[in-house]
Amino acid sequence: MNLPLVTSFFDEATNNVSHIAVDPETNICAIIDSLLDYDPAAGRTSTSCADQVVDFVQQNELQVGWIIDTHVHADHLTASYYLKQKLGGRIGIGEHITSVQKTFKELFNEGCQFPIDGSQFDHLFKDGETYQVGNLPATAIHTPGHTPVCMVHLIGDAAFVGDTLFMPDYGTARCDFPDGDAHRLYRSIQKIFLLPEDTRMFLCHDYKAPGRNQYQWETTVREQKRSNIHVHDGITEDAFVKMRTTRDASLALPKLLVPSVQVNMRAGAIPAAEANGISYIKVPINTL
Repeated sequence: MNLPLVTSFFDEATNNVSHIAVDPETNICAIIDSLLDYDPAAGRTSTSCADQVVDFVQQNELQVGWIIDTHVHADHLTASYYLKQKLGGRIGIGEHITSVQKTFKELFNEGCQFPIDGSQFDHLFKDGETYQVGNLPATAIHTPGHTPVCMVHLIGDAAFVGDTLFMPDYGTARCDFPDGDAHRLYRSIQKIFLLPEDTRMFLCHDYKAPGRNQYQWETTVREQKRSNIHVHDGITEDAFVKMRTTRDASLALPKLLVPSVQVNMRAGAIPAAEANGISYIKVPINTL
C-alpha cells in the first residue's frame, strides 16, 4: 500500500498544527488545517506560518490537490483562501458547514449578502465520501460532537482528526460550542476507534499536558484506545459525558473565537470591505 508522507508545521502561539500529506508516487498533496496569523490587538493578519507551507510545497515541487479544514476552527484563522491563491487546489470542508454558517450569520448579523449554502468552499464532503490525493485513497468520516462540521480525513494510513482527539495524555475536544454535544463526540470517537489500530493519527493541536516536555501531534488508534485519559477502552458514554460536561463548564472561550469563526466560515476569506474600503470583524457585546 502506498502510504502518505506527512510533514507537520507547529505554531506555538496558537498551539495549532498544520499538515501536508503527500502521495510520493505523484507528488500530489493535501494541506490540512492551515493557519493564518492574526494579531488581535492590531486587527492585522499575516502569512508567516502559511508561507512556510507555500515554501515547502514549492521547494519540493508538489502539486496541491486539496486544501482541507477538518471543521470551522474557533481558535485560529484558516489560511485556506490564501493558500489557494498561491498554490491552487480545491478548498474542502464537511457539508454541515451550512448549519454553522446559519448560526453565526445570525450572531454576527451578516445580512442577505452572506450565503449559508457552503458556496464559499469548492467542495463539501459527505460522510463516507471517498476521494483521491494523487493515487492515495482517502475517506471523509463525519465525527460531530466538538462541532457539527467535524470530519476525520483518512488518507492512506493517516487519519487527520482535527480537534476531536488530542494526545492521549490530554484527552478530547470540548463540546460546549453551538450544536456541540458530548454524547455525539463519544460516539464519533468510537467510529475512529474502529479504524485499524496501527492507523497513524495526526492532531490539529497540542497543549503539552502537565509533565510532558515536548509538543506532540502524532499518535495511533491503538495508543488512543489504550490510554486516552478521557475516552480509553472501558469508559462508558455516561461517564464520558459527565466528565466532559463538567470540564467544559470551567473553560473560557478561545481568545480568537470571534475573528476565527467570521473568517473560517468564509473559507479563509476576510469579510468584504465596507463603503470606506475597510474590512471589519464584528464583536457582539454581552452575547457570547
